[in-house]
Amino acid sequence: MRPQVSETSTHGSSSSSSSPSNRRLNSLLKHLETSPFSSSSSTMSSSPTSANGDSVFANIARGPEDPILGVTVAYNKDQSPVKLNLGVGAYRTEEGKPLVLDVVRRAEQLLVNDRSRVKEYLPITGLSDFNKLSAQLIFGVDSPAIRENRVTTVQCLSGTGSLRVGAEFLARHYHQRTIYIPQPTWGNHPKVFTIAGLAVKYYRYYEPTTRGLDFQGLLEDLSSAPSGAIVLLHACAHNPTGVDPTLEQWEQIRQLMRSRGLLPFFDSAYQGFASGSLDKDAEPVRLFVADGGECFAAQSYAKNMGLYGERVGALSIVRQLN
Repeated sequence: MRPQVSETSTHGSSSSSSSPSNRRLNSLLKHLETSPFSSSSSTMSSSPTSANGDSVFANIARGPEDPILGVTVAYNKDQSPVKLNLGVGAYRTEEGKPLVLDVVRRAEQLLVNDRSRVKEYLPITGLSDFNKLSAQLIFGVDSPAIRENRVTTVQCLSGTGSLRVGAEFLARHYHQRTIYIPQPTWGNHPKVFTIAGLAVKYYRYYEPTTRGLDFQGLLEDLSSAPSGAIVLLHACAHNPTGVDPTLEQWEQIRQLMRSRGLLPFFDSAYQGFASGSLDKDAEPVRLFVADGGECFAAQSYAKNMGLYGERVGALSIVRQLN
């Protein structure tokens, strides 16, 4: 609605017309009257984001359903009283309901009762205590790399976010942009790395006939990888096969990768699940850290702590010992 001004005020016959507020108002009215948008008969040209016509996103094809989450969708629609969801790996009660661990409930209550906690912005690397404890969990409380200040850890959005941040960092700052991942592997691995700017290649891992590790094929493929290539390694409880190298095989993998100058990138999504011991499941990672070389480690707490929707994770980079 346009403001109304009397004739006397616009022609200066009123004493109030000389006030600063009236002068500003009259100047604004003159501007509006000469504006190309002031005429009701003027037409506005159509723009790609105007309310007229189809959406600029109308031709985008709908993405496919996630095959794992799609199982949950089908499960929720199924009316069977004896149905069982074998899709997403998540803690459940005997009745098939979501389970929150008692330790998580206690931790939540401690946080609620702590009146000193505030909602201020965190540093760009995240919560420092969380980062410190995450590094200790995977590398060990008495890790020489931590003592030597060779570990840098940042808080990320679960394991997926940690992988993405690490991949983008490598694509921008590392001289090799090829990453070798096991065949098979988690379905999101090739997508995350490709979108981040890395070229994905595969190395043999699973032997269907024995339902075990194709260790010889693994060694041959990594032996032929170019020097400096990145290699994704599942720290434990390989997804989706559940097949892990023995500690002796891990040592052979480590020796081969170090001799070839390959950069290990560990994905640790199930620490504690494979053996029941947090320390034992971290032994492969600690083998690589103990030799003074460099490595990356992405951690997720979605599975082992049941924090699926909290998106809790960390990325650690271990620098070389000088």
